Amino acid sequence: MVDRLTVVMAAFALVGAVFVVTALVAVRRRRLVGTATAMLLGLLCLALAALAGSVSLATRGYQALTREVVAAKVMTRMTGPQQFVATFIFPDGRRASFDLTGDGLYVDAHVVKWHPLANLVGLHTAYQLDRVGGRYDRLQDEQTRPRRVFPLSPPNPVDMFQLARFLARFGPVVDAEYGSATFVSARQPTELELRVSTSGLLFRRLDAASESR
Repeated sequence: MVDRLTVVMAAFALVGAVFVVTALVAVRRRRLVGTATAMLLGLLCLALAALAGSVSLATRGYQALTREVVAAKVMTRMTGPQQFVATFIFPDGRRASFDLTGDGLYVDAHVVKWHPLANLVGLHTAYQLDRVGGRYDRLQDEQTRPRRVFPLSPPNPVDMFQLARFLARFGPVVDAEYGSATFVSARQPTELELRVSTSGLLFRRLDAASESR
């Protein structure tokens, strides 16, 4: 995904540089019309190169999504009344444990679905896990009991979700951008697979996931 965008960025930057040099030559020869045209084209190409670079940077941390995939394996263990630990094992081997409060485990994510035209430069439906927290079964507990929420992904210099919203204003670039969430009971120790598809997040217990394969 990033490689194609890098090529696109480099191509626009090169063409933009050529136009800027052409404009500078036209200035020396006092060709005002040629100068203005070349400079505008050069600035436009450089702006498109900057945009491609921003999208390339923003897609870091997002995973391409073409089918239902395992985003993480999760193990929960009760540590007290309405308290539990959730341990995540990510596909890259990274592990993280979170001390949470509540009756259930809650996870949400960002999903960006690009327009088919954007697929030509390597942009496909992608997701990024966002937050993990505890969830109470009773609404009253949700309103009054302590809550703990933690990030699931490291910060990115460019927010892909916000960038997709911005680009959606300029035509058929983004097909859809939305949040997805799922939760499961954490009252008993359990091992789960956190899965994501184009329809959103879901939890599967490991024994059920094995039977479905």
